[in-house]
Formats: sequence, structure tokens, C-alpha cells
Amino acid sequence: MDVPKDQITALLDNELYNSAQILGCFLVSSSTVSLETSPQLKAENQILLGDALFREREFRRAIHTYKQALHYYKIIPKQSSTTSRSSLSNRSSSPNSFNISAINENEVKFKIASCHSALNETRAALVEMEGIPSKARTLQMSLLMAKLYRSSRHTRFAITCYKETLRHCPYVIEAIIALAELGVAAKDIISLFSQTSNRSGRAPLDHTDSTRWVQRYVEAQCCIASNDYKGGLELFGELLQRFPHNIHILLEIAKVEAITGKNDEAIMNFEKVRSIDPYIVTYMDEYAMLLKTKGDFSKLNKLVHDLLSIDPTRPEVFVALSVLWEKKDERGALSYAEKSIRIDERHIPGYIMKGTLLLSLKRPEAAVIAFRGAQELRADLRSYQGLVHSYLAFSKIKEALHAAREAMKAMPQSAKALKLVGDVHASNSGGREKAKKFYESALRLEPGYLGAALALAELHVIEGRNGDAVSLLERYLKDWADDSLHVKLAQVFAATNMLQEALSHYQAALRINPQNEAAKKGLERLEKQMKGVDPDAPEEDEENDVEDADGDQEETDLL
Repeated sequence: MDVPKDQITALLDNELYNSAQILGCFLVSSSTVSLETSPQLKAENQILLGDALFREREFRRAIHTYKQALHYYKIIPKQSSTTSRSSLSNRSSSPNSFNISAINENEVKFKIASCHSALNETRAALVEMEGIPSKARTLQMSLLMAKLYRSSRHTRFAITCYKETLRHCPYVIEAIIALAELGVAAKDIISLFSQTSNRSGRAPLDHTDSTRWVQRYVEAQCCIASNDYKGGLELFGELLQRFPHNIHILLEIAKVEAITGKNDEAIMNFEKVRSIDPYIVTYMDEYAMLLKTKGDFSKLNKLVHDLLSIDPTRPEVFVALSVLWEKKDERGALSYAEKSIRIDERHIPGYIMKGTLLLSLKRPEAAVIAFRGAQELRADLRSYQGLVHSYLAFSKIKEALHAAREAMKAMPQSAKALKLVGDVHASNSGGREKAKKFYESALRLEPGYLGAALALAELHVIEGRNGDAVSLLERYLKDWADDSLHVKLAQVFAATNMLQEALSHYQAALRINPQNEAAKKGLERLEKQMKGVDPDAPEEDEENDVEDADGDQEETDLL
């Protein structure tokens, strides 16, 4: 042979893919190997070239090359074909495996499916994978099928395939997370560990102390997936004691803290992760959102710069860019958020950021679609909040109330979900008494919840109880260094003509967050008041009546 195959294999093993694919072109075009006399050899050569193209990310060429290999395979004499199948029964099916001593049709189909998957061609990938008999599927094949079914929203089939991966190997963490997110109970996932397939050649997972952490991990992920954030954080906390400085656990904790509004704790954990591994990209867009909320644009700038230098192709980087650009150019920021979704259509922060920007751009109908996209992937507090605020923005009160009640049912122990229902009722004068009850219930459930306190204070102000508003807010001053708290106090003092007190709180807000727009505008208005100029009163939104008697008893029961 003009081109020895073992040399291409050596190049692939040494990750010299460009040289391998060039040499592969010589191999498949060699005049010494004819299709008539050596169809199997022609097929093997095409697979070698396909593997090199796959590693070079030339997926279209790889698909074409693998299909040529299958074409040659089909004309191999039947006896030779049977021998080829059996001789390769224990080979790895990964496109990264380059030991082509014979041909296995199922492996080649898997490689074609992997190429289609890399090109986000889910349907084409599934067609290839469904042609592989279930008994012939390897661990990698089962996992790819699970992901493809989930992406195409065939939930039942996805669950079946994810379960099969855990029967192969109980340590496939992404399968554990996926099953939790798809609603499978923790006990059902754990039961799979004792069913570890004999095909894997491994003993089933035992239940000793050395492996009990895996069960705790399953329980934690199932808690988070079912919106039991408190239970999930407690279990992750236990795991962190056993595995101190575990980056994955710290990131999971920080993500949940970000979702539930524990911003300071989340920032601390994200910063701890970056101190351990400054090149981490996972969940760094969540960190970027928190930095923007805190008004720390210096750290936000540095974070985005770091992420761009680490890997500018990740969806997290484009969400972080969107966060950075929001203040400068909202439309540009929106394009970055949309880019993150194009890279990974299952990237939830991309949808959250897109919805937030669309709402800010006065496009609430489009914002609803974005928040629904996030909710379909994983319904959490932020997607519910986004839906409620979007519906209220274009006066869809009944839809807003329905979304808020959904949140309350999904998270009955969440003060933030209770506040959401209160926000809907507070949007019209007839619902203020109900809103007050929900805000008070939220504060009983979580006494330190500043958001509910601010909302309740706003109700006091609207109804002329400025003294009650001040008393309520001042109780939080000793525990909270929060710019929004100072802004609200300043607004109340300004409304009661206590201008020096108002000035003091606006200045305090701007010391905490120099970018606080409400504080800047409030200070401008206050300066006019102090000069004796009566600023124009803000326009009041048109009130909307909430007529949903059927849901009243349901809310009362939940309260």
C-alpha cells in the first residue's frame, strides 16, 4: 500500500488531525486499492479519513465520508461482513477512537449522528441513532440518544435513555442532573445504581459511606429541580463539608443563591470559585448579572475581559457581554443574548437576559416568549418573575395572576412567589388589600426579605400612611446596606417634605451604587423641591380591575 494506515492512526493518536486528514486524502485515492477487489479496505480507509475530519470539526465532510464508508460496507461479501461485525464487538464507538481494524455499521452510524448533533441537526441525528438496535448501544450511544430526545422534547424516550446510561455507569453526572430536571424522583434514580449492567464490567454501586455522597448529590439535584431550594442548599452544604473547595458544588450553590435572590452569598461563592480556578466559564454569566445588580461595573468589565480571553465561543460569554452592554446599548445587548441562544438553545440565562432586555425595550409581548422559553427548559423563580412583569407591562392582568399563582403552587414555601401574587394585586386600586396580605405573608415566611418590605412600604405610601412606611423601612437599615432601600426612604421623606432626610438617603444610595438611576433622578427632583420649584407629578398608570373570583379561594388556601 502506498500510504500505511498505521501512520494515519499514529497521527490521530497524537492529535495531529490536519496532517491526518491530508494523509487520509492520499489513502482513499490510492490506485492500489480497488473497490472491486477490496471494498472492506476502501470502507476502512474512508472511516479513518472521516475520523480525522470529525476532529477537525469539518462535520459535513465527515458525514459524507462516513456515508461513503457505509456504501462500500454494504457491498462487502456477506461472510466477510459478519466476521467484521463480531471482531469489533468490544471496540469503542467514539469518533475519537481510531483503531480501524474492521467495520461496525452501528459505530459508523453513531459517528454520523455525532456530526449531525454537532451541527444542531437533531432530527437527522436521531434518524441515524434509531437505526442502531437498543441491545447494541454503548454508554456513549445511550447518552447521545437521551440528549437528542430531550432536545426534540420526547421526554419519555429521553428518560428511558438517561436511565440506560446510569445502568451502564452510575457516575454519569449529566444523566443524574437531566433526570432530576425531567422530574424523576430521587429514589427512582438511586434505584438504577443497583442495576449496573454486566456489560459495563463494573460492580453495582454499593451503599457504603464511601459512595453515599452520590445519593446525596441525586437528592440535592432533585430538590433544586422541584424548587425546594432550601433543601437543595442544605444537601449541597453537606457535600461541601465532605469535599471542601469543590468547584462544581460551589457553583451549584452560587447558582441557586442567585436564583433565590441571595445576591451577596452568591457573589461570595462565585468569587471563591474564581479564586480557586480563574479560568472557569460555567455559570459566570450568572455572576455577571449579579455584578450588574450590585452596580459593580469595574468587576463586571474585568470578568467579561477574562471570559473573552478564556473561550469566546461559549454561550456564557455572550450573556456576560449582553449584561455589560445593557447600559450602553440595549439593542446591541439583545443581539448578544440572542447569540448565546443560537450557540446553545438550552442556555437558560440567555433567555432570561433576552426577556429582561425586551421588557426594558417596551416589547413585553416578545419578552413573554423569551421567559416562556426559559420556563420550558426549567421553571424557576426568575422565569416566573419575568412572565408576571411582562404581562403587567401590557395590562394582561389575568395572565399575570395565573403565572404568579403557578409560581406560588410550584414554590409554596417561597416568600418571593407570594410577593409575585401581591405585585399583581397591587397593580390596581381594588386589589391593594389583597396585595398587603400577600406581602405580610411573605415577610412572615422570610422576615429579612427586603423586596416584600419595599413593596409593602410602597402600598403604605399610596394609601397615605407615610409614617408606617418609614417605620417599616428603618427596621431594615441596620441589617441592609442596600441602595434601593435608601431610595425608597428618600422618596417617602421627599413626599412628606422632609427634604434633608430625603437628601441624606439619596446620597447614601449613590454611595452604595453610583449607577442607581432612580437615585439620580430622585436627587434631581429633590434639588428642584429644595429650590422651591414644584416638580411635575409622575404619571399614574391606568388602573386595572382584577376579576378572577375563581382563584380567590385557591389563594386563601395557599396563604
